[in-house]
Amino acid sequence: MNIRIKGFMMAMAMGLSALAPSAAMAQAEAAPVAAAPAPETPATTGEAAATAAAPAFDHARPVEGVGMPKPGETYFQEQVTPTGRYAWWMHSYVLMPVITIISLFVLGLLLWVMVRYRRAANPDASRTSHNTLIEIIWTVVPVLILVGIAIPSIDLLAKQFKPAPADAVTVKVTGYQWYWGYEYPDNGIGEYVSNMLTDEQALERGEPRLLGVDNRIVLPVGVPVKLIITGADVIHSFSIPAFWVKEDAVPGRLNEKTFTIEKEGVYYGVCSELCGARHGFMPIAVEAVSPERFAQWVRSQGGTMPGEEAAAEPAAANAAAPAPAPATAS
Repeated sequence: MNIRIKGFMMAMAMGLSALAPSAAMAQAEAAPVAAAPAPETPATTGEAAATAAAPAFDHARPVEGVGMPKPGETYFQEQVTPTGRYAWWMHSYVLMPVITIISLFVLGLLLWVMVRYRRAANPDASRTSHNTLIEIIWTVVPVLILVGIAIPSIDLLAKQFKPAPADAVTVKVTGYQWYWGYEYPDNGIGEYVSNMLTDEQALERGEPRLLGVDNRIVLPVGVPVKLIITGADVIHSFSIPAFWVKEDAVPGRLNEKTFTIEKEGVYYGVCSELCGARHGFMPIAVEAVSPERFAQWVRSQGGTMPGEEAAAEPAAANAAAPAPAPATAS
């Protein structure tokens, strides 16, 4: 019995020793396959190529007196949007003339009454209490003046609240204490923050003091822009005088503002709602560029223009498709 057991154990040992070299050879053959890096998919290759090919973007330098306050300035900044120009026209050629004429007319009446009906010139005061013609005039004329002001005012309101078209560039603006955050959802650019430059940084970059920022908003000219404005903590107000834009940033609420920039340049704004200790130190800087340069900036930020992804998908699918097998002669 012991002899049989010993023989069986010797047979097993010989079998295992025979299998060991084949297992080692199998492991050696499999090792290079496991260590070899996986081949890049066409999508990965395309992303890497797009990242490598992302063009650098050179920001424009501001021009003194353009899109910023001027020393001794008492009037509006030059307007570079259609709505801003219409509002400037209404203020300059409708409201100011009406205000001036009414003020001079009332002043003239007061002076005339003071001179004509003073005690020395009119010892016996008139006891007239009604004058139908005068009462009709001072009722009808103000109504006509208000109607004349209301027509362009309603038109201006309609222009300011006109919904953005489908092809508008969308930017989400978020007010924080005490800086701004910007996001381009349609271009795949996540939120980035914008802080005020120090005096030394502003001087080095040629930016106006208390208005220069480290990260600007970049927008195209001639293309409708839709801002979606909100607040993260307290109420702020997004204001750019050259665009005729001022909209509150309210936590928990999305406000919308639409405009079209007509002139390239760098334009500045500020928070126009008291929002805390550093309310006066959260400026806004917008760089308006051509549509071509805007597309370049979007790509430099790792984003894409609308339609580029849809065009890239068929190309990627074609690249990933296996090549047809060569026909064999029958």
